[in-house]
Amino acid sequence: MKKSILKNYAKLIVRVGANVQKKQDVVINANVEDAYFVKYVIEEAYKAGARSVSVDWGFQEFTKLAYKYEKIEALTEIPQWKKEKLQYRVDHLPAMIHILSEDPDGLNGINQAKMLEVQKKNGPILMKYREAMDNKYQWTIVGIPGEKWARKIFPNVSKNKAMELLWDAILKVTRVYGNAIENWDKHNANLNEKTKELNELGIKKLVYKSQNGTDFSVEIDKELTFLAGGEKTLSGVYYNPNMPTEECFTSPIKNSANGVVYATKPLSVRGVLVDHFGFRFVDGKVTEILCDNPEYKEVLSHLIATDEGAARLGEVALVPFDSPVNETGLLFYNTLYDENACCHLALGRAFNECIREYGSKTEEEIKAIDLNTSLIHVDFMIGSEDLSIVAETYKGETVEIFKNGTWNI
Repeated sequence: MKKSILKNYAKLIVRVGANVQKKQDVVINANVEDAYFVKYVIEEAYKAGARSVSVDWGFQEFTKLAYKYEKIEALTEIPQWKKEKLQYRVDHLPAMIHILSEDPDGLNGINQAKMLEVQKKNGPILMKYREAMDNKYQWTIVGIPGEKWARKIFPNVSKNKAMELLWDAILKVTRVYGNAIENWDKHNANLNEKTKELNELGIKKLVYKSQNGTDFSVEIDKELTFLAGGEKTLSGVYYNPNMPTEECFTSPIKNSANGVVYATKPLSVRGVLVDHFGFRFVDGKVTEILCDNPEYKEVLSHLIATDEGAARLGEVALVPFDSPVNETGLLFYNTLYDENACCHLALGRAFNECIREYGSKTEEEIKAIDLNTSLIHVDFMIGSEDLSIVAETYKGETVEIFKNGTWNI
């Protein structure tokens, strides 16, 4: 891929994704194999006026080895220096840039029970720092090709060709070609117009039906609104958390999900790619995992056992089946991309920012709405070519907002 195009992508990530502010610290999370691209992001961050830039390097093989050889006691020890590092971020609110390129199968073989125990012990401690930063800083998640990821999507071509094809797909769905910043301005405007239509309907309930067996409903509180595209921090800085993004989303009433829903794309769960699965919900909670593969069923069982909220929904997202991501014809094996190919739901944590006039509400008022809380937030795709979604409104109207998998409004 040409250096000039990579630099344009890096500029888009910094200026539109994280929207780095002058004199703001920047933290980049990336894999060691990504250094060739990370340098462009670092330079663009400094050009945007960043006070300092640091990189937290990851290495998938290290994670796998740590889980293989370290005891639970070592894996769950959070030393003081790590806590101080996290507290520094709470105090200074750096812009966070997360760059994904991992092998979708890279953590296969890790003891799932061990991973669950580590998350249960570390999660509540780490969540305190995350909650202290919620909606106060800019963050963005983006992707670049990793060799094994590219070969997973394009197994029948050479390594270099696979990387080239995945780069091209990523740059297309993130609207980098042409005037990238102008493209994103138009895209966000279109998404905002769609959320305006949804919010004006005053949706009380969504009913999903598809020939694959999905027959499912979920309810939306009057105090919740649909959001899409870019978001604002509480101090008013606009940024784009996900690049790409095609969704209009909100959080449901946590006890309202009922019925059966089937996934339409594979999902990477703690390093295992699970497929051909679904869930049965009763009064908001998963009561049955619908999956014939014992390994996949075990992985999903561990996932919903993370905590009380892990078996409930935190998000409903509307994405047309003819989205640019789906039109690539690719299965990305990466949730950032596949969730923007079609409609999806998410198990776990809900979004407080979906609450109407969230920034002006007290903590007590927010808690009174009783959205789902959890250590996890895991999206799974349910969109299909024949998916119908009917909205029942607070005005007593019935509107088919999705027909044949795409917008009908």
